[in-house]
Amino acid sequence: MGVRIVVAVTDGEWFKFLRGKRDLTEVNFWKPSAQPFKSLERGELFLFKLKAPHNVIVGGGVFTHASIMPCSLAWDTFGEANGAASAWRLRELIASLKPRTASTVYDFDIGCRVLTGPFFFEEREWLPAPSFSRNIVTHKTYSTEEPDGRRLWDAVHERLGRMSGLVRAGTTERYGRPRLIRPRLGQGAFRAVVTDVYGRRCAVTRERTLPALEAAHIRPYRDGGTHEESNGLLLRRDLHSLFDAGYVTVTPDLHFEVSGSIKEKYENGRDYYALHGREISAPAVVEQRPDPALLTWHNENCFMG
Repeated sequence: MGVRIVVAVTDGEWFKFLRGKRDLTEVNFWKPSAQPFKSLERGELFLFKLKAPHNVIVGGGVFTHASIMPCSLAWDTFGEANGAASAWRLRELIASLKPRTASTVYDFDIGCRVLTGPFFFEEREWLPAPSFSRNIVTHKTYSTEEPDGRRLWDAVHERLGRMSGLVRAGTTERYGRPRLIRPRLGQGAFRAVVTDVYGRRCAVTRERTLPALEAAHIRPYRDGGTHEESNGLLLRRDLHSLFDAGYVTVTPDLHFEVSGSIKEKYENGRDYYALHGREISAPAVVEQRPDPALLTWHNENCFMG
């Protein structure tokens, strides 16, 4: 089975801003319209193409996740990896591409395509997009089972090889059977993915006010945890703080527990104790559910009991 490749028309300012950044692990390729994106699955290639008069592929990344979120939350999640220097500039860029309505005054939903391992070619390596009509204003999808898609796959990997110093200039060999690339999620991708797999509701309270929800790591990244869904919980912001501090936990059988330390230290916590023993709402997909081993780690190493 072939691998799909999307070539998407890119905003010039977005490209120039991010090309100058170093050590980027992820970027948000946003679109001003809040429309679902289903052209790729995780691990396929997403490439950037400049607008006319250039009409060339200038970089790309590994597709990780597509989501729809308010631009304010996109800024909180990805920061400058949105291709803008500030939240104000991001809103201004998006608003300039939308009809002038009241909904564009401050905050509005946008389409987010989260990419990991972004790369940007030197100008001498820019690549013409095969069979790409000038009438296309969003993106075109290729397959490596077709000649254009396979040539594109090989050309991109040849350039990546030269960028890494592993391939000499002028090499024309094919790069093996195209396959999905397992992306390593970044912090922003982790937040977006966990938010969506939990249905945009707090796992404990079912609160769905999006700005009040946060993706919590079960085992913190600084302590060896990963940015995988199985290491995540979507929690209301106050519950996230208590979870990180060890005042609450989730058991391996997915029940919420509250430590007696809240009452002992703060002489309060009635609202939290009302949640004690509640079964959390977890994703239906097994691979996306909290890892019992990680929950055990939090119970034993963080929870105050």
